[in-house]
Amino acid sequence: MSANQTDSGTVLKVQDLGKQVSSPEGQLTILDSVSFDVSQGEIVALVGPSGAGKTTLLALLAGLDRPTSGDVVLCDESLNGLTEDGRAELRGRHVGFVFQSFHLVASLTALENVMLPLELSESSDAAARAREVLENVGLGPRTGHYPRQLSGGEKQRVAIARAFVTSPSVLFADEPTGNLDTASGDRIIDLLFELNRLSGTTLVLVTHDKELAARCDRVLELEAGRLLQED
Repeated sequence: MSANQTDSGTVLKVQDLGKQVSSPEGQLTILDSVSFDVSQGEIVALVGPSGAGKTTLLALLAGLDRPTSGDVVLCDESLNGLTEDGRAELRGRHVGFVFQSFHLVASLTALENVMLPLELSESSDAAARAREVLENVGLGPRTGHYPRQLSGGEKQRVAIARAFVTSPSVLFADEPTGNLDTASGDRIIDLLFELNRLSGTTLVLVTHDKELAARCDRVLELEAGRLLQED
């Protein structure tokens, strides 16, 4: 068992999760009593129409937001039981992110972008590890390039390298192919799945792509904040 695996084999436990926000019309329910478990190494797609609550759910799973009710247990730790600093520290140890809009730092090279999470955790071999992961995603020759010098697909590969460089237990991906053409998107998904296979990292993907969802181990469908029954 790797250092980032949980004793139970369940990396995410979502318990009766609810999220309400205030609006001019009164309380608005974004998520309503959502419960599910995700096992170590599993690839799970979150699908549903726009406004169904997918991105809100992803933020709650990662401890980036607080639920109104319920709890998330991430790598055997209750997020409700942690302070904001505690949740940030847990994310640093166990979580990687890939976003639709890449979120690279424009003033840093590809290598420096990938080194960033390692430097934040005071890793002693940040440059060597970042270079190795960039080689793994096919960007060895591009380590010194800045984001403006990279294509969309290359930027997303840098983002994936940055997400995987800390060997996370869970990787959350929010529409990872949303800003890419079909061919580039297909290559990015193949890469994500290959890295998942090699590392045992759990993937939770928000996607509108039905073909991508069909390739995942399991599909969780949200509608109006509620989780529909799995087939």
